[in-house]
Amino acid sequence: MLRFSALLILPALLCGCSREYDQFKPHIIITSPEGGAVSANKSFTLKGYVLDDRSVALLRVQGEKVPIKAGSKIAPFTYQTSVKGNATTYSLVALDSAGNKTTLNLPLTVDTTPPTIRVTKFERDGNTIRVSGVVTDNTSVAQVSVDGSTLNIIPGLSSEFYAETSGVYADIQAKDGAGNVAKVRAR
Repeated sequence: MLRFSALLILPALLCGCSREYDQFKPHIIITSPEGGAVSANKSFTLKGYVLDDRSVALLRVQGEKVPIKAGSKIAPFTYQTSVKGNATTYSLVALDSAGNKTTLNLPLTVDTTPPTIRVTKFERDGNTIRVSGVVTDNTSVAQVSVDGSTLNIIPGLSSEFYAETSGVYADIQAKDGAGNVAKVRAR
């Protein structure tokens, strides 16, 4: 009888000995530069993070080991680099603790073109000015401000804006993901 009960318990104990296999490859997320465009100075900081369900072990950019917090599930990174010419592709390789590997080829282009600002409506009511328009860019509109106040926009190739301000005119400034700036004074 004792042998029979031991045989019943044995499979349950052996299940606890089974190995878990990590089949989840690490993911590489790029947060900057936005849209893959870099400024005309061609020097920039590549920013992002690597995530894994267990632990990130290693990150390499162009074959060079990048300092990260190894062993964590989310490993932020920064990498200072520059673009030679007008375009390049950076290779990022991430490994997790189980040896799973992910490669990301990141194409980058030098963007020297500032956004275009088009004012579609300008009206004055006493000392109050209402201005609206559209900002377009060849890569991504990142920011729009009126008289120094940053507006809430949805980044993209084209972003509409509306603002109220006071004074005689409204100074509108737009910035793209590469840092190029355009300015318009609406009267």
